[in-house]
Amino acid sequence: MVPALRKAYNDAFTRQRYEHFLTDLHSRYPGAIEFRVAETPVFVPAALAASLTDACEHIIDLILEPKFKEWTERAIPAHDRVARENDHPHFLVFDFGVCEDGDGGLQPQLVEMQGFASLYGFQVYYPEVLRRHFDIPTHYSQFLNGLDKDSYLDLLRATILGDCAPEEVILLEIRPHEQKTRVDFYCTRDYLGISPVCLTELIQEGKKLYYLHPATGRKTPIRRIYNRLIFDELHAAAAKLPPGYVDIRQELDVEWVAHPNWFYRVSKFTLPFLRHPFVPPTFFLDELTQPPADLDNYVLKPLFSFAGQGVIIDVRPEDLDVPDPANWILQRKVKYAEVIATPDVPAKAEIRMMYLWKDGDTRPTLAINLARLSKGKMIGVNYNKDKEWVGGSVGLFERP
Repeated sequence: MVPALRKAYNDAFTRQRYEHFLTDLHSRYPGAIEFRVAETPVFVPAALAASLTDACEHIIDLILEPKFKEWTERAIPAHDRVARENDHPHFLVFDFGVCEDGDGGLQPQLVEMQGFASLYGFQVYYPEVLRRHFDIPTHYSQFLNGLDKDSYLDLLRATILGDCAPEEVILLEIRPHEQKTRVDFYCTRDYLGISPVCLTELIQEGKKLYYLHPATGRKTPIRRIYNRLIFDELHAAAAKLPPGYVDIRQELDVEWVAHPNWFYRVSKFTLPFLRHPFVPPTFFLDELTQPPADLDNYVLKPLFSFAGQGVIIDVRPEDLDVPDPANWILQRKVKYAEVIATPDVPAKAEIRMMYLWKDGDTRPTLAINLARLSKGKMIGVNYNKDKEWVGGSVGLFERP
């Protein structure tokens, strides 16, 4: 999207350089990267960067409203509510499609948001490898808000560890070594010294939790949980898990990073509360007096689903007749611009702005990002099979 940089990158690109890059990328964590890594980063122009930040800060202003928790109480399913909720999410991520603004320029449009962690470790590692194989200007970086690698990792460490020793903190998932994002778990382990632990490996004694430390084999107390577990996935996997695993919803003597309730509070549920030029109009289905006249320009989404499950892209009037309309939103479609020049057809881009909110700070800090490229109808693997210059990527922002 920065024309001179795009041309220089594309002119210098070769399939051999890309293959060497992938070999290097996979060498540190063999077999751990199951998703496709795109051939190119995204060079983000200054005007688009400013618009992205403006939209993010507007959303954060809403989250800081004194009544935000009251407004979002209904977002948390009763059967998934977890005890000991804290005052703010430690992670905020906002996904924006890169779109045309109608005047020859570009603008972001919000697609999704979550109060949950993302690839905060992998997005440190992967761009470093990219730079070893491609010519990336030194004044462009994945780190934001003036951060560099050292200051970013300091902030990530303070956010996740708090005042705990690394061995007192775990990364919690369901079968973490089988997850498609496990490379991020391994990067996080290497940067911060915390271990990925499966829910079924937790040991409960009263309100205290323990795990067997992988290096020492000792039963080790858990003071803080870096949560990567999503209840949708737990419910789907529950029948295949061994019986007797810890019910993490109960009152336990642990701190959560981020607390699971924030996964629901900052989510699709929040979208109808936002009014901003870079946020598509979104409505709770039960609050619509009549459907929009241009219904084909909207997408219908269930509130309580994950990874795009149940989303209806081409909405018909009869699709609006659902038994629980309060748990659905109707969101105006985001029309991605075909903005990334590639050797064949242009690619579309989505940028995820990623915040860290350590304890004691009054606002979260914009810290890092990731990007995804697509040539299909939507962002995602299923829409980009057998395509090139698509997949996981990173936004490189010009440093001030």
